[in-house]
Order: sequence, then C-alpha cells, then structure tokens
Amino acid sequence: MTTEQSEQPNDWQASTRLAAHEFKRQFGEPIGVFRAPGRVNLIGEHTDYNDGFVMPAALQFSTYVAAGPRIDRKLNVYSVDFGESRCFDLGNISAGPTGHWGDYVRGVAAALQARGNAIRGANLVVKGDVPIGAGLSSSAALEVSTALALLTNSGLSWSRVQLAETCQRAEHEYAGTNCGIMDQFISCFGRANHALLLDCRSLTFEMLEINSHVRIVVCNTMVRHELASGEYNSRRVDCEAGVRFLRQFLPSIRALRDVTLTQLQQYGASLPEVTYKRCHHVVSENARVLEAASALKKSDLSRFGVLMGESHLSLRDSYEVSCKELDLMVDLAGQCNGVYGARMTGGGFGGCAVALVESDAVDEFTVAVAQGYQRATGLQPEIYVCTAADGAGEVAHLIS
Repeated sequence: MTTEQSEQPNDWQASTRLAAHEFKRQFGEPIGVFRAPGRVNLIGEHTDYNDGFVMPAALQFSTYVAAGPRIDRKLNVYSVDFGESRCFDLGNISAGPTGHWGDYVRGVAAALQARGNAIRGANLVVKGDVPIGAGLSSSAALEVSTALALLTNSGLSWSRVQLAETCQRAEHEYAGTNCGIMDQFISCFGRANHALLLDCRSLTFEMLEINSHVRIVVCNTMVRHELASGEYNSRRVDCEAGVRFLRQFLPSIRALRDVTLTQLQQYGASLPEVTYKRCHHVVSENARVLEAASALKKSDLSRFGVLMGESHLSLRDSYEVSCKELDLMVDLAGQCNGVYGARMTGGGFGGCAVALVESDAVDEFTVAVAQGYQRATGLQPEIYVCTAADGAGEVAHLIS
C-alpha cells in the first residue's frame, strides 16, 4: 500500500484526525485512514464515456475513510457528515441503486468481490469535504477511499488502474450512473501541480505541469437541477445512437472518439438534429482537449483559455447541459482581469464553473464574481481557490 509522502494542508490533517477520532470513539483504534480527492475537469466534458480525451486535475477537497476489521462478514459504515450509519452483509449485497449515499459503499464492496477479492468484514467512518452536488466528483472520492480502506483492511494489494475500473463499475451498477472512467482515474492518479491528459480508451495518460503563477478557481453556482442524472444518461444514449448510424459509412469506428469533424459533417447530415448536435460536441471537444494539451506544454495559457471558452459554448448550445446560472458565472469570470479562460465543468445543469486565474488577480476575481452573481441571482456562491493535488493514498501518519 502506498502512503502519501507530500506534506498536506492543515484542513487535510483536520479531516483525517476527525475521521480517526470518531472511529476510536465508536470502534477502537483504526488500522489507518485513507484519502481520495475530488476533481475538477479543465477541459474535455462528456468525452470520457465516448472513449475520448479529458484533462482533469485532482483537488484538495477529499473524502477520508477510517477503517478497522470486524470478526463477522458485516460492513458497518458511519458518515460523520450525514450523522447516520448503514450496515451491509458482505455475503448478500443487494443489487441496484436506492438513491442513498450508502449505494457507493456497498457498490464498491460488491464490485471488489466480483473481481475475486476476499473482502473482510469492516467498520468504516467516512468524513468528506468535497462539496456534494457541485460536480467535483464527491461520488468517486467516496468510492476510491472506500475501496482503499476495504482492500487494506483485507490485506490485499491493488493497482490504481484496477481500483479506478472497479469503482467505475460500482457507480454503474449500484448508483445507477453510467459514468466514464475519468473521475475515478484522476482520484487515483492525481499529482500535485499537474493536470492529467487521459486517453479514456487505452487509459494511457500524461502529466502536464500547471504554471505556478496560475490558480484553478472553482465557482459553485449553488444550484443543482433535478433533471441532471436522467439527462446525463440520455446524452450517452444519443452518442451511442450516433455511432450506430455512422457505422454504416465508417464500419471500423467503435465510439465517437474515432470520428473526425470532417467525417461527421460528411456523413451525419441524415442524423436527427439533436443527435447530430450531441455528436458534434463530443467530436469537437476531443480535438479541443488535444490542442489544449499542446498549449499547456508550451505555457500558452491564452490559447488554453480560448479553448475553454469554446468548450463552454459547445456544452451550452450543442450538448445542452449548461443552465442560466452556469452561463452567468462563466460570463462574469470572463470579464475579470487576470483570467485566461472559464467554462462549466462536470455533468452540467448546475454545479460549478472553473477558471484559470493569475494568482495575483485571485482576490479581485473572487470578490467581483461573487458580488456579480449574488446581485443577479440572489444566491451567494462558494468560490474555491485551488491548486492541483495528489491522488489517493493512505494518510494514517496524520492521525496521531
């Protein structure tokens, strides 16, 4: 089991100790505390489940799981944040989603066992600081931290790729969201001060350094429209329909990742308008991600910012997953000094926008955006000034 070596911010230490101390209060001494971060996607939205390219970064916001063994085959988990417990029988885990946070925990346990892992009974205490419903992947952070805790408690080794794939399966089968691999992958593989360019088909990746004078600023609209989950799944259906149609002309394609804009324009004229728009976003977004990676390697943040703006317009007009609050937040961010670019991030229909901002302009940016958004909506946004963080690991060395 790998232990994080880099020094963690004080809030990480506080959350780690809180999870450990709550575990001691209820169950005794934990074997360790395990952390997995949330993420923000800089560019490459709704491309991961189309075998495409994405560029996320892990954030300091994380979920922490303190763990210890049981003598029976029960999985008993307590959430500090929700103040409630759930207990599952590892020999008889029910299938399908219930809409409860416990779905992610029992789903991870079931998915680990389905891969042949002999999971031992465990007590778990969960403490998270990833904003829920903000599109920063609190679900993947819970899945990955839970998986690390269960594997270590069972004396099992793990690879980060298998960990990400297992947690993705858990979300599909037990939370009911047909997500791509990005969220779980970046939670496992994140690196401080780097974004990660990921090929979601081959799972090959490249770490891209983010200039030290730039901050990742995440702007939470504080809205989450209820249609989000169903609409997310419907977009995936639209993309799959587009692939089936295009295969008549391009029989070798497996996903929209394999289609160029020229091919889409040539063969897609007979697609239903909505399906064509969905395909156009994904195909053009893949091209933007690759160009953005090239720009980041050259430290051309101005070009990177332009591509972020193009990504948002495509998500708004072609994929139709933005909303008036996200559009407003992106517009306000774009009006500020020191901003290279801004876009919505995450599944859409609320949640967060992300901006790349010069560090010496961050204070002015946060005030201007917060005041402008509150005046227009009556809502007080939450704005998080971030740098890219390390991926998942054990943080037991912080619990004393």
